[in-house]
Amino acid sequence: MTVFQSAWNAESTVALQRREAMLARIAALRALEERSAAASAKSRPAFDKRGQLLPRERVALLLDAGAPWLGLCSLAGYLQDSKDAAQSVPGGGVVAGIGFVSGVRCMVVASDSGIEAGAVQAMGLEKILRVQEIALQNKLPFIHLVESAGANLMRYRVEGFVHGGSLFRNLARLSAAGIPVITVQHGSGTAGGAYMPGLSDVVIMVRKRSRAFLAGPPLLMAATGEVATEEELGGAEMHAGVSGLGEQLADDDRHALGLAREVVARTSWSNRPPAKADHRQGAIDSIATEENPSEPLYPADELLGLVPGDLRQPIDMHEVIARLVDGSDFLPFKALYGAATVCVQASIDGHAVGIISNNGPIDVAGANKATHFIQWMCQLGHPIVYLQNTTGYMVGKESEQAGMIKHGSKMIQAVTNATVPQITIQCGASFGAGNYGMCGRGYAPRFLFSWPSAKTAVMGGEQAARTMQIVGDAALARKGLVPDPAQSQAQYDKIVAMFEAQADVFYTSGLVLDDGVIDPRDTRAVLAECLAMCADAELRQLRPMQFGVARM
Repeated sequence: MTVFQSAWNAESTVALQRREAMLARIAALRALEERSAAASAKSRPAFDKRGQLLPRERVALLLDAGAPWLGLCSLAGYLQDSKDAAQSVPGGGVVAGIGFVSGVRCMVVASDSGIEAGAVQAMGLEKILRVQEIALQNKLPFIHLVESAGANLMRYRVEGFVHGGSLFRNLARLSAAGIPVITVQHGSGTAGGAYMPGLSDVVIMVRKRSRAFLAGPPLLMAATGEVATEEELGGAEMHAGVSGLGEQLADDDRHALGLAREVVARTSWSNRPPAKADHRQGAIDSIATEENPSEPLYPADELLGLVPGDLRQPIDMHEVIARLVDGSDFLPFKALYGAATVCVQASIDGHAVGIISNNGPIDVAGANKATHFIQWMCQLGHPIVYLQNTTGYMVGKESEQAGMIKHGSKMIQAVTNATVPQITIQCGASFGAGNYGMCGRGYAPRFLFSWPSAKTAVMGGEQAARTMQIVGDAALARKGLVPDPAQSQAQYDKIVAMFEAQADVFYTSGLVLDDGVIDPRDTRAVLAECLAMCADAELRQLRPMQFGVARM
């Protein structure tokens, strides 16, 4: 055992100041999430009048009571629907996450029809596409609770229409891969939205509430002059008894969700095949002994005080790792070589992992070390967890002459082609090519979550502003001109403000550049759930088909 001996004083003035700053950020995060729920809840009178449940009530009834729920992309669309931070409503008009339904871990997506009648938002589409990809990678049944007004024609963008086709393509990919796609049609599905049930394996419709048609009555009249009621065109009873689009007909939302739970139960899916599950559980039990306890020796609460608000202040990421891994026990890899790049072997909730983190820029030795370590983890078959906290790759004459470009490229090659699941947590700085080498969004990690302290940018705002200032001054000098100090400072301040605003984690999460912002204290639980999904996916044997289930 290599148990880490912490040198961190969680009661120091610095730690307490950092803790208060982090708690303030967490409070801001929860307030934004609550804003979305509150906006949806304003529609309760209309839902009650129709005898319907609110979207979040539907999700709660579908899920197993007391089972884990991992919400995804809760800030999607933040500052994209409105530039006014006080008015922006995050969530993208979609509730999404991973939870258990009848004992089966599933991807659950619900139209937030309490907001703009569930109209598709640009970042809401990005959110759905992302969670579909997660479901496909991790072999999770996909359950969609649909009630959507479709595209908002007043905000029509042709690229949204074209890009939106990927949503339906992904449903076909999921089904063809052998992953169940189940839709509960709580309300309307018009035009492209009608393909949600059309591309599902099983569809549950609600009597007198569900609608699915390629053209609703207004469009039908405008296009052909034909007059028809919604029930005739696409009502639940018509689809259940005439078109064959619906497999199950429910009396109301509650009945529909009960049927969905039964459909999932009858898939006979479990989260691990029994024979291999017994073997794996035995391995977990052997790890969780008194000599090697499963819980870290140091409380997760101390993570709040570890990360500074000013990311230029140093932090020893070994202290973070010690509060995440089983028994605070980890084995360093090349500890004295490329020391600013931290590589260790450990376990999280019984899952063997390799962890890569940063105590500074990635230098030549650090890049070579990380490349070696990634290959070692691939040989062992251990998932890799990246804890990002870097200003990027080392620059300067000495670094360039030592071959920083080619050695950094080797690390990026290794990250790109790793054969094991990779999970990224953005803890602090994620700047420059360090974002790439540490498995940022562009490198398709299986999951990527951020702490409220995270910042992502090509470089720091001050560095970007100073760079542009130097370039501008040089251009003026070539013309024989002298820069105006006031104008130069105004441009400097403008560039800093632009970079800082876009680097903020709430902004980047609003663009769906992560899978969600999490409380640092929840990191171990989130990683444990993600690692369990990866392990289950590895063991699960699917029955892929040449095509998805075709509706009869």
